[in-house]
Amino acid sequence: MSGPGTPPPEHTPDGRHVVIKGRRWRATDPDLPDDVNETLRRELMSARRAVGQALRAHDEAAEQVARDRVQKAKVALGERGTPWWEQTPQQRRERWEPLFRELGAGS
Repeated sequence: MSGPGTPPPEHTPDGRHVVIKGRRWRATDPDLPDDVNETLRRELMSARRAVGQALRAHDEAAEQVARDRVQKAKVALGERGTPWWEQTPQQRRERWEPLFRELGAGS
């Protein structure tokens, strides 16, 4: 993810991965609706902050909960789990829609 004034990461020619500091990472599903992408990305950043807070507090239970949130967000974004390019449009929707609704954004 890039911040204001930071160029977006380089993508592989097939668009399936981004390259950051020479390392390939699976790209976010490019067919996510903008509002879904924004909501899921916000959840991912919140979950990552929660991991850091739990680590600083030496709270293993809170860390596990936060890491589970990170995993759910990354799967919903298409960055983990079955590759988005191997899924049908319906499977892709079924991947992100539950978390989007859980976050109250799909109501």
